[in-house]
Amino acid sequence: MELNNVTTIQDMQASAKDRTLKEPHKTNAESTKSKPDLLYGINDNPPWYLSILLAFQHYLTMIGAIVSIPFILTPALCMSDEDPNRGLIISTMVFITGIVTYFQATWGVRLPIVQGGTISFLVPTLAILSLPQWKCPPASELSAMNEIERQELWQIRMRELSGAIAASAMVQVILGYTGLVGKILRFVTPLTIVPTVSLVGLTLFEHAAKTASKQWGIAVGTTAMLTLFSQIMSNVSIPMPVYRKGQGIEFRPFLLFRLFPVLLTIIIMWSLCGILTATNVFGEGHPSRTDVRLKVLTSAKWFYIPYPGQFGSPSFTLSGSLGMLAGVLACTVESLSYYPTVSQMAGAQPPPLHAINRGIGTEGLGTVLAGLWGAGNGTNTFGENVGAIGVTKIGSRRVIQWAAFIMVLQGVIGKFGAIFILIPDSVVGGIFCVMFGMIIAFGLSTLQYVDLRSSRNLYILGLSIFFPMVSCKWIQEHPGAIDTGNKTLDSTLTVLLGTTILVGGVLGCLLDNIIPGSPAERGLIEWANQMPLSSDYVNDGSSTDYDFPYGMNALKRWKWTHYVPFLPTYKLQTDNQ
Repeated sequence: MELNNVTTIQDMQASAKDRTLKEPHKTNAESTKSKPDLLYGINDNPPWYLSILLAFQHYLTMIGAIVSIPFILTPALCMSDEDPNRGLIISTMVFITGIVTYFQATWGVRLPIVQGGTISFLVPTLAILSLPQWKCPPASELSAMNEIERQELWQIRMRELSGAIAASAMVQVILGYTGLVGKILRFVTPLTIVPTVSLVGLTLFEHAAKTASKQWGIAVGTTAMLTLFSQIMSNVSIPMPVYRKGQGIEFRPFLLFRLFPVLLTIIIMWSLCGILTATNVFGEGHPSRTDVRLKVLTSAKWFYIPYPGQFGSPSFTLSGSLGMLAGVLACTVESLSYYPTVSQMAGAQPPPLHAINRGIGTEGLGTVLAGLWGAGNGTNTFGENVGAIGVTKIGSRRVIQWAAFIMVLQGVIGKFGAIFILIPDSVVGGIFCVMFGMIIAFGLSTLQYVDLRSSRNLYILGLSIFFPMVSCKWIQEHPGAIDTGNKTLDSTLTVLLGTTILVGGVLGCLLDNIIPGSPAERGLIEWANQMPLSSDYVNDGSSTDYDFPYGMNALKRWKWTHYVPFLPTYKLQTDNQ
């Protein structure tokens, strides 16, 4: 059988380049897409006070996703709902998020994107913690433990996750900073992205159901209200007072529901749970009472600076590190699909190869830091903040830098992080139903590039999504099924074959590259327009959107920098091709 990967995405873009050269009558202005109507572009700097307000908006957009992670992670760590360390994990994640976001926006890909904890890492995390040696002991045994024993119980699991996250992320660091990611992207097709990203949401549906079922009325109400605010009332403006010097106070329309649908939903449903708690409609011990985890807030420290190894030195195992590669793969694919979109939203040029390399490398570096700090998760580009740019028309890099400062500040104020743990589980379950659904939809949206009338594509799509859900579920429920006689190999294969996003992504990539199909049928032509891998996008000095803020003159003087794949002066060696 003839391999079908001869025609790659880069070949498609080379053909596009040839067509452009044969049509000299078209000017650059004519061939460049019109920039979106922006209030502030990528290099614009709003006044500091406005930047802080806009930055806080980005913070509020991402905090809902970050605080949802511990609701799935901590039970798998055998941590009780009342454990104040749940707030500490949130603070640690937000603290690392702030540091990585600033570095990414300033020195990394230099797009106005927010880095943060991601649901994608939860799939391999749960696969690792489902191994026999990491399963939680029975509830009776847990209740008999003293505080020190319970603390060591979850911290030893956190150390296992920390080591796995940090070690696996080094692969992402190498892929980015060596420039290998550009070569691998030739084989990452739409039919690779669809199962990889979609299976993140599909795999976690049981956790959404378990959380929402603690009070279905509140959960369904949360989902309905979020739908009302974000979809039906998104264009409804609210008059807001604004002070203007020399003109006094005036009222201007403000799209409150479009900007803060998640925040408004949480506040309203949380308040409703508070009323039902005060009136004893929710009896003592009900999981939707607002005081059920009050101990978390009272026990949290006012100020605490997270530090590496705060839960002990990370432990490294082959099974954990290889299994966590699935999360790294999913995050890499997801971020790569965001970069061209954000550049267009922010009025920037398409990201050149050096920016893509640097962005993925920096994301991997952030995940290494998250692992060493004990965040229990990695870092990834936040889709919620990408959407915020499109809604607000604010694509300024400076705003994201201010948002990073707010995140670092919140990370050291312990009680602020602990507040979010008080959100009732049923409210979080309602948010899960929307959030996980959007992840599935984002993965499926990539199908717009492929021909869905093709039986070939439908076969690959169906098999790469359904088969992992069947096989991985069985592997997780029968952890002793793989018995090679070597415990390390058994654990490694169990985690790898029990991680849906890894099995689905590899299966989709393999089938799409070996089953014959035309470039148009596979979606390579349209996808190539979204993923700039050709020499057309090498920095030729005409655009400074992705230049470093300092030191560019020195880099341009040194010829050796032209060969470093993550520097802005990098020139792809295609001149002789």
